[in-house]
Amino acid sequence: MKFKIAFVCVHNSCRSQMAEGIAKKLGSDIFEAYSAGTEKYHEVKPLAVEVMKEIDVDMTNYKPKLLTEIPNELDLLITMGCNVVCPFVPNKYAADWGLDDPSGGPIEDFRKTRNLIEEKMKELINQIKSGKIKL
Repeated sequence: MKFKIAFVCVHNSCRSQMAEGIAKKLGSDIFEAYSAGTEKYHEVKPLAVEVMKEIDVDMTNYKPKLLTEIPNELDLLITMGCNVVCPFVPNKYAADWGLDDPSGGPIEDFRKTRNLIEEKMKELINQIKSGKIKL
């Protein structure tokens, strides 16, 4: 059985998209991964797509999605650090990763965010597999 995990932020154009891609790469054996935002946005940030290619994650066909476009019940809900009231979706486990949005910054900011997401994803996977997080 795979756990439904969603990564949520405001625009679903950068951090949450990268988290979805990394979850699919590192946790494909345990996750059914989604991402969504609370507001409409027109594209995934090109620098996010570029830095993900550097770790062999192809996000060229990723599109921003709203919460209404993902399952309405999840096993895990991870918010990225909304700086506003983060949305609620019914879940068994929730966490806020508190990541700064690199949008508008240089490519190095996107790489830093990607690397933080990758570290947090590895930790989350280890916690689930070791039973520290019960779902």
